[in-house]
This record gives sequence, structure tokens and C-alpha cells, in this order.
Amino acid sequence: MWVKLCCLLLYFLALFVLARVFEAVAWYESGFFATQLVDPVALSFRKLRTILECRGLGHSGLPEKKDVRELVEKSGDLMEGELYSALKEEEASESVSSTNFSGEMHFYELVEDTKDGIWLVQVIANDRSPLVGKVHWEKMVKKVSRFGIRTGTFNCSSDPRYCRRRGWLKSTLIMSVPQTSTSKGKVMLKEYSGHKIEVEHIFKWITAHAASRIKTIYNSEHLKEEWNKSDQYRVKIYLFANLDQPPAFFSALSVKFTGRVEFIFVNVENWDNRSYMAEIGIYKTPSYILRTPEGIYRYGNNTGEFISLRAMDSFLRSLQPEVNDLFVLSLVLVNLMAWMDLFITQGATIKRFVVLISTLGTYNSLLIISWLPVLGFLQLPYLDSFYEYSLKLFRYSNTTALASWVRADWMFYSSHPALFLSTYLGHGLLIDYFEKKRRRNNNTDEVNANNLEWLSSLWDWYTSYLFHPIASFQHFPFDSDWDEDPDLFLERLAFPDLWLHPLIPTDYIKNLPMWRFKCLGDHSDEEILETFQDGESDSDSENKEVFSSEKEVSEDDELNTFHRRSEREPRCSVETCLCANKYCHHEPYERRVRSYGSYSTAGDMEPDWSAWPSDMLHCTECVVCLENFTNSCLLMGLPCGHVFHQNCIVMWLAGGRHCCPVCRWASYKKKQPYTHPQPLSNDSPS
Repeated sequence: MWVKLCCLLLYFLALFVLARVFEAVAWYESGFFATQLVDPVALSFRKLRTILECRGLGHSGLPEKKDVRELVEKSGDLMEGELYSALKEEEASESVSSTNFSGEMHFYELVEDTKDGIWLVQVIANDRSPLVGKVHWEKMVKKVSRFGIRTGTFNCSSDPRYCRRRGWLKSTLIMSVPQTSTSKGKVMLKEYSGHKIEVEHIFKWITAHAASRIKTIYNSEHLKEEWNKSDQYRVKIYLFANLDQPPAFFSALSVKFTGRVEFIFVNVENWDNRSYMAEIGIYKTPSYILRTPEGIYRYGNNTGEFISLRAMDSFLRSLQPEVNDLFVLSLVLVNLMAWMDLFITQGATIKRFVVLISTLGTYNSLLIISWLPVLGFLQLPYLDSFYEYSLKLFRYSNTTALASWVRADWMFYSSHPALFLSTYLGHGLLIDYFEKKRRRNNNTDEVNANNLEWLSSLWDWYTSYLFHPIASFQHFPFDSDWDEDPDLFLERLAFPDLWLHPLIPTDYIKNLPMWRFKCLGDHSDEEILETFQDGESDSDSENKEVFSSEKEVSEDDELNTFHRRSEREPRCSVETCLCANKYCHHEPYERRVRSYGSYSTAGDMEPDWSAWPSDMLHCTECVVCLENFTNSCLLMGLPCGHVFHQNCIVMWLAGGRHCCPVCRWASYKKKQPYTHPQPLSNDSPS
């Protein structure tokens, strides 16, 4: 999880750097930045009209370019970034969808139960034609959708009873606006009563009703009273402008942030005395001033703070967020982090998507479960101070220049989703390349696994858990306080031919200890051969007696006899046995005798037992291949303590024999570590 989080933070850093590169390229090609002011005099009539439409100011009665330019200047400063966004938005030819209501309940759920939005609904009476034609209605839908106003059509033929109860006997337009200035207040339905069925007249009717919700100040005394008043609103935004009514985007935002931010329009058109404006720091109009308990913030001075709906909406959301905004943000971040697993996971393609689906389900479930106590925690009445301090922290952090850059980058990448997805994919491919290179250096076999091999291993894992859940869950290392595992005893009592053999995953083999066999000194081949011949002649008679006494005993009996002897007799140390005698204390008895006579006591090299793990038995021969350990050969130990060649024991375990070749202890179950006994002081090497 932490790896994916670091990858996601690295991706956000790359997006931030890439945005700065795009700004530098734009400055090199055009010679200006997005925050640079634009002189409206240099713009064409079409561009000026586009700016007015994006800000929501009517211009149908202004045929001259001079009047349009003055209206743009009265509504706020124009920046290059806002002009670019307005032109791109106008060129976009995508159609905006409109809702078709199926009946009373559908209309109530979407329109009357919506507390933070404006709806424009065209009601078509039964057996009547619509009030606004299809062409004009499509233009109307496209125009009002820029300001977050949702549209729909209610045909009374689907529910004539509801239309009669409402009094909709003829085709009309209905507008829904929240009636109060508090959150979750009542919704008021208003019917269009105009005679001109044109887009501009209908839009003026909409903006007039939306602007009526905004508190308007017409004189300095009223401004002084409102400025010094302390009420429930902690955040207020003032618009000082010489306009008849505020722009449509300003009115639409006042509906969207009902109960969180108070919008106040200060009409300075007929003011003679503006001394109080200078006292509170307002020296020019138009100005957008944010008033918070921490101080005054002038909107429009930092990067990305345009006079538009999207820019001001992201700005106010960062200052005064709702719980739903934080939940959506956390949901996006968690899913972006989960998708990183598609590139971090190596191996088969099917394996990547299976792991991705599992990660998405896990992360989203944990996110929802984590949010439940948070919601209950925030609803406690005595946590109002904590809530206020949290909002204060948001206001302090999001009024900085870095926060304005982040908001500007968010608006840029959200308006170019293809660029966002391509950069995310490129970042993921880089992660996949470096992860694959790292695992190749570590000799991981998962990199070269294909889909068929992984599906086969997945089926083995599933059947192992399905038929033998006890054996499958006992992965090595398994901490247990028992010397003997009761599951092993139950498996011995079970009838082996009536049950499927356990299909145990081989992942535990990677956790088995490995090291290299080292000797303390080197000897020549002549010395080793001479020592071997002397040892063979000295122990020949003893070996014959041992083999004659044990030749009628079966292999299992030999093993049991050896274990009983090892329990009765004390184990010898390295100094008292013949090696340094180069045999394993827990080998079968016959093999132990052969290795006992295979080496001499004086000329052999002494193994470096300090390099061995403390819980491994000391021996110098692999009972799988019956070869002695050579210097620098790779060894591997099992949980029972027996040691073998790494290649030999891996082939043994991979063949499905998940037990020790010597003592038959399960290779995936941990055992109490073996402790080497201390040698006696009077012992002498034999």
C-alpha cells in the first residue's frame, strides 16, 4: 500500500511539473501567461460576446462593440486563461443531455427534493405543443448548462392527474429555486409568464429570479452595517460592481453554496461617497472580495482565479468544503492508488487484472467502512469547535499561491481528460518497466509466467483451500507453542487412499533459509585421499559388524530405532564426533555408519559452523543426492533442522513431496528450533 501511495504522489508531482512546462511552452509561442490581463479594446466583437455569455450577462440590447466592451470591463478583469477557456467551450459541439420525467415521483425526487441547484423544466400539456420549439430549446439547454442549471421535460401525457392537480393545463416553463438561504430549505416553483418566447428573454427571467436571492446593497450606510455584522455565516463574498444585477455565474454559485457561503452584491452605480470603501480596503471596481474570520482575500490576484463559474466553484469548495466533497476526493485518490496495482503486479495479464479487481474491492470497502465512524463523529454536538478549527485550517492552506496552482492544474487536467489518462498510463508503464527490471535482477520467476501457468497455479491454490483447508493455511513460518503439530498426527491416522493429496502452494520455499557451505582451511587432494584410505582401513571391521546386525531391519524400523537411541543417549558435539566427522546427527542409522567411516579425523577440513543458522543441524552430506557438501555450495534448511543442497531439496519439494526426506516433518510447518549441546570439558575427539 505504501508503495502505491508513493507512486501516486510521484505522479501528482509529475503532473505539477508538466503543467509548468506547458505554461513555459505557451509563453514561448505566444509571449504571455494565462494570468496576464487582456485589454478588451484589442478583442473582436465575437470574443467579447463570448466572454459575456460565459459570465452570464445579457447583451442582446447592445449592438455596438463599445457597449459590449464596457460591460465586460464592468463585470471584472479579463485574463488570457479565461479567454482561452471561453473560446474552447464555445467550440465544443457536444450536446448537453436533458432529463425526461416519467411521472410525479421522478419529478419530485429530482426537482422538488433538490436543495442546492436550479432546474428549468418545460411542461408539455396533454395534447398540446411545447411552449419552446425544439431548436430554441436546445439552444436554451446549452446556454443555461454553463451555469450548472439542469433542464428537463415533463410530458403531461405520462401523468395527467399530477398536471391537473398542479394546474398545468397549458404548456409552460417551470423554474425551481431554493426559497430560503439555509441549507436543505424549501424549493419554490415559478412559472414563466412572459409573452416573448426567445432564448434571451427566458434567460433574463432566469437570472432575475436567481439574483433575487442575493443580498443587494445600494448605499454606504447599508454596507457599513453589513460589513460589521456577525451572523451564522463565517465566509462571505462581496461583489463591488457598477451593474444592474450580478452576473449569472455569481447567482448560480449562491444557490450551489446555500448555507455555506453568503453572496452579497454591492451596486456602486449611483454612489457619490466611496470613503467607507477605501477604509475597508476597496479601491477599485469591479472587485470580488472574500471576507473570512482570518481576514480579507481579493479573488483574482493568483493563478487560475478567473471570473467564471468553474474557477470560483473550485476556489470556494477548497475553502468551505462539504463532507461529500471530501468523500468524493478520497474516493478518487483511493481508486487512483488501487489502479497502480495493475502496473506493480508482474507476471501474466490475467493475474494483473485479477489482482486489480481484488485491490479495488478491498480499498473501496475499507474506505466506506472508514467513513462510517467519521460521519458519526462529525454529527456529535460538542464537536463544533473541532469543525470550526478544521475549516480554519482549510482556509489558511487554500488561500496560498501553491493552492492556487493546484486548483489551476486541476481545472486544466479536468478539461483535458485524454491528457490526464495518457499521462497516468505513461506513468504506470514506467513503474512496470522499473519493477520488471528489479525483479529480473532478483531472479524472480513470476516475470516470465504466462496466463496458462498462472491459471493452473490459481486452480491448485483454490482446490488446496477447498479440499484441505487446514494444510493450506499452515504456511511456513507458522508460530506454534507445541513441539508436535496435532495436524500431522491426524494426517497419519487418516486413510491416505480415500482422500485427495493436499495441493500445497510452493510459495513457502522462498522463505526457507539459504546459505553457502564454507570451510575453515583448505587441503590438497593427496591429503584428502590419504586420510580417506586410512579411515577406511581403520573402520572396516566395525562397519561389517554394524551391517550384519542391522540387515534384517526395515527402513522405517531403522529410523525409529535411531530416534529412540538419540533420545536415550546424549548427542555428541563437534569436538567429540568424527568431524568434524562429516555426518548428520539425525541421518538414518545405516547412512550414518557409511558416512562415519568415510572420512578421517585429522586431515579433513573443519566446516565453518558460524555461518550456519542457529536452528540447523550440523552435517556435511546431502541425503537426497548422497554427495558431500563442497566449499561454497548453496545449502537450504528445512524447519525440522535438516540441511540439503539447495537444488536437491527444491526439486524434492516441487515434486509434491512437502516433507523432510529424513524425518518426514512437513516442510511448510515450523518446528521448535534445535539447540546444539555444549561439549563436555573432558571429551576428546575420537
